Amino acid sequence: MNSSGQKLSAPPPVAPPTSFWSAHQRRPAFLLLLVTALVLILVWLPGGARASLWTALSAQRGLVVLLSLFALVTLSLIWSAGQRLDTRVFMLFNMRGYPMWLDRCMWLATQLGNMLAAFIVAFLLLILNYRRLAIEVIFGTLTLWLLVEIIKALSDRDRPFLTLDKARVIGWREKGDSFPSGHTTQIFFLMTLFVHYFKFGIVVTSALYAAAALVGFTRIYVGAHYPRDVIAGIVLGSVWGLLAILVDRYWLVLHF
Repeated sequence: MNSSGQKLSAPPPVAPPTSFWSAHQRRPAFLLLLVTALVLILVWLPGGARASLWTALSAQRGLVVLLSLFALVTLSLIWSAGQRLDTRVFMLFNMRGYPMWLDRCMWLATQLGNMLAAFIVAFLLLILNYRRLAIEVIFGTLTLWLLVEIIKALSDRDRPFLTLDKARVIGWREKGDSFPSGHTTQIFFLMTLFVHYFKFGIVVTSALYAAAALVGFTRIYVGAHYPRDVIAGIVLGSVWGLLAILVDRYWLVLHF
């Protein structure tokens, strides 16, 4: 109150200063940067590699099927019934009382899909004199990361722990959008590439893809992704591995 006994009203809240570089502006700028980087990398590829890629794509029905499947999974994001099913499956595997030792094992297993793990593998391949394969791993990992980030920026899908109150998070709360799962994409890219390069038998091939599937499952277990994020990662990673195989003869055209 003032000296005359009148009640003073609280001053109106001061609006925070608007930033020129707001979050709403950062997303399209970041997306443009990623698209530009991916285009520049593709332009940098030798003409023979691009021609071989286009010819192989025209003749590969399996790739067309996988790309169509990825498109369907992506389009299903606008389907409300799909989101409800996604949530139910996520809750089935994530929102349970698991022992701590299993949480730790799953967190360790999920790191196999990390970019750092891919670079460590590439370094080991260089030491073992698999230089061409190491280059393919590094180049494929970087371009795949760009592609995944572009799709994430376009899909703009929140992670489960941001929309589901009781979602369990093992480890830290990962930043960025949810669709597709980058870890799953990365591990299936590597496994597809390795199976082709080393010509493994059915037993080893099955074991490698089982390990990759485990990484995909851990993304749901640790609370980082919905099931459809993982399915999209499986398809996209496999497609990227097949594309790397198609341009294998021209891969960077580097001689060491």
